[in-house]
Amino acid sequence: MFRDFSVPALYMGLLAAFVGYSASFAIVLAGITAMGATAAEAATGLFFATIGMGICSIWLPVSTRTPAAVAWSTPGAAFLAATAALPGGFGEAVGALLFCAGLIVITGFVPALGRIVAAIPKPIANGLLAGVLLKLCLAPAIALGTIPVLILPVLVAWLIGLSWNKLAAMPFAVMAFVVVLYFNLDVSESPIQKDFALLPEFTTVMPIFTFQGFISIALPLYLVTMAGQNIPGFAVLELNKYTVDRPALIRKTGLVSLVIAPFGAIPVNMSAITAAMMAGEDAGRDPAGRYWAAITSGVAYVLLAFAAATVVSLASFAPAALITAVAGLALIPALVGSISAAFSVPSQLEAPALTFLIAASGMTLFGVSGAFWGIIAGTIIWHSKSLMPISGK
Repeated sequence: MFRDFSVPALYMGLLAAFVGYSASFAIVLAGITAMGATAAEAATGLFFATIGMGICSIWLPVSTRTPAAVAWSTPGAAFLAATAALPGGFGEAVGALLFCAGLIVITGFVPALGRIVAAIPKPIANGLLAGVLLKLCLAPAIALGTIPVLILPVLVAWLIGLSWNKLAAMPFAVMAFVVVLYFNLDVSESPIQKDFALLPEFTTVMPIFTFQGFISIALPLYLVTMAGQNIPGFAVLELNKYTVDRPALIRKTGLVSLVIAPFGAIPVNMSAITAAMMAGEDAGRDPAGRYWAAITSGVAYVLLAFAAATVVSLASFAPAALITAVAGLALIPALVGSISAAFSVPSQLEAPALTFLIAASGMTLFGVSGAFWGIIAGTIIWHSKSLMPISGK
């Protein structure tokens, strides 16, 4: 095993961890906070989400000898950030997270369930994903009209990074974000802990299990995680000619998600972006040794977990509009990709459009979120159009 280690794998693993964390920590934090978490609960959730991501990023590559990259459910966190908090508060959200993790575990043991998810028309799944992402992606433009002095440097840094290398866009934006906070806000009066602490003050939340939480949060979160993360993540590995045991990987990520969910952590899943970084030649000439890049990223994630208390403290005195704007910038590439895929079938434009609009509206019906109704309505329209006779024949 250690004979497969290489310097390119080490470098790419560290780079992937930095890109993955910096590009999405604000989204995860926004999602947890939107569900009603206090600062202490948000720090606990961020810590365990990062630890879970790190453990899986070590466990899966070691057991499969493939660069099986793992990430937290970024689209899932965006969905939580754009969804109204449940009546039962964060306890009900934690119950929904447990429901979602349970569904992922069951999918690993019952492959037919995974096939059902995969059978959802891809334009419908992408319409759902685009609708979930839209609200956060509007945040940078909204912030430009309300806090231009704070957001402009971040936008400029993001554009500079994007023009150089799209993977550098978010790290540049995050660095600009930190600089903006340092020079424009009174750090001396901030709630940042004066005594450095490696661990956040862990809080426990009694989960509340409700049907509304299952339908409104758990089920859409499961669908977004599977369709928006796991399936593309598997595709990247297979594209790079790695053998993938999908049920086994889903079981492992699901079990870890189940363990961390009681602490308010969002699910972990396969990653596509960091997998593409670590499965290519930049991670080493020998494909058989590139799994070390994923292991390295896992070790880095475990170390980054201990920054959770500092990250939450930093975010707690930054304007909420600035935090959501940074999160929105990170999601723009995903929004562009999902919209393009949603409208890729010229004969079937209405169904994904309806899914997108209902999911993006933020509406609720009978206490159930628009994400659920969007995918139901879109799927019905899709299949009804498929059954209609083609005119002229």
